[in-house]
Amino acid sequence: MSAPEEQSPEIVETPRGPASPCVLVIFGGSGDLAQRKLIPALYNLAEEGLLPEQFAILGVGSTDLGDHGYRERIESNIPGYLTTECDPQRWRWFAERLHYVQADLEDGEAYKALASRLEEVSGTFRTGARFLFYLATPPGFFQTIVERLGAAGLTREDRGWRRVVIEKPFGHDLESARALNAAIEAVLDESQVFRIDHYLGKETVQNLLVFRFANGIFEPIWNRFYVDHVQITVAETVGVEGRGRYYDRAGALRDMVPNHLLQLLSLTAMEPPNSFDADVVRDEKAKILQAIQPIGEEQVLHQAVRGQYGAGEIEGLGAAPGYREEPEVAPQSPTETFAAMKLLIDNWRWAGIPFYLRTGKRMPKRVTEIAIQFKRAPHVLFRGTGVHHLPPNQLLVRIAPEESISMRFGAKVPGPGLRMGNVEMDFAYANYFGATPATGYETLLYDAMNGEAILFQRADSVELGWQVIQPILDVWGALTPRTFPNYPAGSWGPWEADELLAQDGRAWRKC
Repeated sequence: MSAPEEQSPEIVETPRGPASPCVLVIFGGSGDLAQRKLIPALYNLAEEGLLPEQFAILGVGSTDLGDHGYRERIESNIPGYLTTECDPQRWRWFAERLHYVQADLEDGEAYKALASRLEEVSGTFRTGARFLFYLATPPGFFQTIVERLGAAGLTREDRGWRRVVIEKPFGHDLESARALNAAIEAVLDESQVFRIDHYLGKETVQNLLVFRFANGIFEPIWNRFYVDHVQITVAETVGVEGRGRYYDRAGALRDMVPNHLLQLLSLTAMEPPNSFDADVVRDEKAKILQAIQPIGEEQVLHQAVRGQYGAGEIEGLGAAPGYREEPEVAPQSPTETFAAMKLLIDNWRWAGIPFYLRTGKRMPKRVTEIAIQFKRAPHVLFRGTGVHHLPPNQLLVRIAPEESISMRFGAKVPGPGLRMGNVEMDFAYANYFGATPATGYETLLYDAMNGEAILFQRADSVELGWQVIQPILDVWGALTPRTFPNYPAGSWGPWEADELLAQDGRAWRKC
């Protein structure tokens, strides 16, 4: 479905002005995440006029660069990561706001030097004492950085706001997530903490709230009376991409489910909030996670499936090695690269309706989507007509690689006799509203600067997410998989994943 050529789409808009003046401090400022995602996202915000004049970036890292060296490094690398052409005039404005300080993140004295540098930079750019600290570091530094910031007085809000953005993974199990939350809460108020999940920066993810609650035709059928089941898929064609050491300790379940997939599930299943106040929306998301039926140890064997890819062929990418042949992966690694599960939500809206989740590496294609499959219409009207099978209606929310929403329904095939075929109505963001240069971090950074927490995880939701998958972690940790590798690269995972749905008379959607 594309916009008519003779008219533009009708847009109801809340005006957006520049973000709050501040200094954005990036711990890990010379690292991969900062260079590939954060700096390009900030440049895109500058291009859109959404960064204030009173703004600066202070990178913090272990490399000895200085301001000039940092600017040179960013300028030489950023063209490969920008999603639009770089405007020379805009880049000059942006580059003069790039600063850098070398620091040992575990050394308390380094934070005193950081405080002094922040006074200097904030004075030059008239940002006031407003600081946004972004922890783009390995997770082992999260607690240390927060505690050192607190000890240096950099988290006190006596002169201006102070906020901390924390990347995933937030813990590696329920116990560690609780411990990390407790350590952070000893230094920061919850209103100062922004636990980021870049999936929630995607337009289609945010649009789920608008799609569901601003359109009167969908909400009445968004329940157990009309929906047969929901499938949420996050598939990747890539392997571990040089992260073998980290991934071999984490695995697909830890890496993807308690954050990405359960966030998508809670947005899909939540009740209508009374307002778009951040805590009101996050309350409703938390209620869904609380309502997920606990999985007992015996149920894990029937409701969860794990897999590990072996060597195979991926269309367009060629031959792929097995997981155990990847760099920095143990030769007999028991780590899963694929996870699938069936979850049930014990509330009035979704009682008895299964939510099937799957995620994996070295899949045939890269895709992130939510498929809502509706119940079949009664066949009685079509008896004796030659129509022997009525396919169910399906609503598809595609998040990656393209962002779109489509509806599948049955229609009569032209010609004599009664024949039916599936047709689809498609809405693609790029076709209708035009493509917007984005990395997925623009909205999240803009919201964090403005103190808007609706797209960030709260402490209770983090712990609830780990609580959902902890029984699976426990069982999988106690039982060594004997069949790994059990799916070839380029396939949709092990046969047990198909059996997970087949035992309910269902099948995975062909993406």
